[in-house]
Amino acid sequence: MQKSSRPTSPASRLRRVLLGTAAVASGVFAWQIGAYAFGSAEPSVVIAAPKLDEPSTGARTETAVFAGGCFWGVQGVFQHVKGVTKAESGYAGGTAKTADYETVSSGSTGHAESVQVTFDPQQVSYGKLLQIYFSVAHNPTEVNRQGPDSGTQYRSAVFPMTDAQRQVATAYIAQLDASHAYSKPIATKVEKYTGFYAAETYHQDFLTEHPNYPYIVINDLPKVKDLKRVFPAQYRDTPVLVKTASAK
Repeated sequence: MQKSSRPTSPASRLRRVLLGTAAVASGVFAWQIGAYAFGSAEPSVVIAAPKLDEPSTGARTETAVFAGGCFWGVQGVFQHVKGVTKAESGYAGGTAKTADYETVSSGSTGHAESVQVTFDPQQVSYGKLLQIYFSVAHNPTEVNRQGPDSGTQYRSAVFPMTDAQRQVATAYIAQLDASHAYSKPIATKVEKYTGFYAAETYHQDFLTEHPNYPYIVINDLPKVKDLKRVFPAQYRDTPVLVKTASAK
């Protein structure tokens, strides 16, 4: 498949190179080469809960899709949330034929690196997941970038699965903007859900499997620590892993 000529950031290219190394072997030396090329973690922001949340329907399973930069960190955060039964890295916003890491990394597919979160709404609501997403999982004021990564594939977007989710997400963005919780306007877009495509196996559970990977250490582990600090009632120490669930 022909690749786009659109350039990617040096950090994004280095991330892919190091990822290739990590997928083949876990050599610490290769990881340390780029230890200082990734910037620093996005700071968390303490925000109010949504005034509007989904009404209880009695359902025990629901699915949500969030995009907020590199899916490693977003997945890692939601895997530590009580009530989440699965958090899978993947792609949303584009088509099935372009849903692979190298093609999505061109920035020309319409896809965003995303995480599909399956949860029990009796334990954690969609509104609470949104609060975690906006507070600690990523910086919602960044436009087509997140931390060291730039391109439309790293945009901030919510892909509602139902009309109720769309109403809650839209109202919450308006609430956060009106409260001036951030120094800049919310850049997060509420986009039409057209499908979710799971990412390659080596991307799944990446934060847990590679806690010493420099990108994870600098950009993502602080998010998990912030989840524990800001949302102690929702935090759990043992993450729910994709590969563990798939092996059952």
